[in-house]
Amino acid sequence: MKKKFALLAALSVLLLFCDLLFGSARLPLRIVWDTLAGNNADVIYQEIIFNHRLPKAITAILAGSALSVAGVLMQTLFRNPLAGPDVLGVTSGASLGVALLTFCASSFPWLAASGWGQVSAAIIGALTVLLLIILASIRIPQTVSLLIVGMMFGNFAGAIVSILQNSSNPDTLKLFVTWTFGSLSAVDWHYLQFMLPLVLAGLMAAFILQKPLNLLLLGDNYATGLGVSVFRMRIWTILATALLAGTSTAFTGPIAFIGITVPHIARGIFRTSDHKAIIPAAILCGTTLMLACDILSQLAVSQGTLPINAITALFGSPVIIWIILKGYR
Repeated sequence: MKKKFALLAALSVLLLFCDLLFGSARLPLRIVWDTLAGNNADVIYQEIIFNHRLPKAITAILAGSALSVAGVLMQTLFRNPLAGPDVLGVTSGASLGVALLTFCASSFPWLAASGWGQVSAAIIGALTVLLLIILASIRIPQTVSLLIVGMMFGNFAGAIVSILQNSSNPDTLKLFVTWTFGSLSAVDWHYLQFMLPLVLAGLMAAFILQKPLNLLLLGDNYATGLGVSVFRMRIWTILATALLAGTSTAFTGPIAFIGITVPHIARGIFRTSDHKAIIPAAILCGTTLMLACDILSQLAVSQGTLPINAITALFGSPVIIWIILKGYR
């Protein structure tokens, strides 16, 4: 198992360097290395590497880790292999917040003009849905019923977004649709100062929940018999998931399939469901996959980049089909 962790970590580091090398202009490895080491005083290379590619690569690592661990938490909580971080409607809530801001920008010009406009709107939207789900969980003891409630919140938010899209002008609609494609390049060092601690807090919460999550795999009654409060456990898991998925969506836009597929990839590689191994494995697998998708999004076209959601869907869709076919067999 240690060898597998070491190989994944080495692959992540390799892809990190590749992400710094490739882009609209390919940079030689020596120039990248010298610039990172402080031995290259060329302002142009420093600008490209330190102010564009390095923040984007770090954002890919944070988003991949956050969504992957959120997926692990959701699949354990609902005991559903197709559960993902957007299953509670948190991602839909974030999208609704951004949609309200984008399509009603004339009413809030000061917020829309600031760089924090979309981020603030996404966080508020995600927190609103989270509070509604926590209130619902007090009245609904069944996990499956809570899953359905979360999906309904997501559908409700999606319906409002569709209404707003239908009544918007083409320019505003294009702005919102572009956000839904997901982007890693919109996060600079200033945003990373806020994104990094929020993601780390969510990951820390997931590590603290490792032992109760293992007991939850054995069933609610067994976990209760061993002294685990299933209700409290569910609340903390929802909070950790919302923090991870909400933060990632707020800063990078909705990125699909990572949260659903990476937990299965991690379990397939390590052949275990023990969260003491799966959570760090999901972090490494999510990091590796997001960096690889970012690289492919830049190499797939000669000019510009493809939407990151298009690349993650190419990876995620076959995995989901495989999971369903395996379940039927």
